[in-house]
Amino acid sequence: KDAFHAGVDIHALTASQVFGVPVEGMDPMVRRQAKAINFGIIYGISAFGLARQLDISRTDAAQYIAAYFDRYPGIRAYMERTKESATKLGYVTTLYGRRCYVPGIHDSNGAMRSFAERTAINAPIQGGAADIIKRAMLRMPNALAGAGLNAKMLLQVHDELIFDVPQNELAETTEVAKATMETVAHLDVPLVVDTGFGKNWDEAH
Repeated sequence: KDAFHAGVDIHALTASQVFGVPVEGMDPMVRRQAKAINFGIIYGISAFGLARQLDISRTDAAQYIAAYFDRYPGIRAYMERTKESATKLGYVTTLYGRRCYVPGIHDSNGAMRSFAERTAINAPIQGGAADIIKRAMLRMPNALAGAGLNAKMLLQVHDELIFDVPQNELAETTEVAKATMETVAHLDVPLVVDTGFGKNWDEAH
């Protein structure tokens, strides 16, 4: 949370804290490994899966995962707590209380049960993100109309919104869209929205 509030690169910070290397002058490959662990952990990645993804030995991958949980024990506690709750209730809930059912959580097949457990861990995270972007989409038309803007919201892609905007309204539309998205939820970390524009979606990136 401190890193997000300070605007620090979360993957670089993870690499620094897990691998014991300074953030300044960090090898991009080390940051890439930390990024793979950060995202892999919330999907319940195994040592085998991480080893394959990073092209390292299974032993090294297991050590990376162990070091991560040693450094961030609260994440493992969240994962275990979520699995227990899903097993008991048959579902998990998102930030806004939406239920995500996990039908395979009692499966007699170990592989199916493990998959359901990974789903249970991830669903509140990705489901919460989905809730937030949908709330932003619901607020956006009134926000644009209230500012007297003619932009049209065209598409949602994961955590991204795409608009068709008159060129002479670009700056103001950017400001309104950014403010609407950044204030739609109040979390323990800031919601920071990056913007871009172009004649097509590719250029806007």
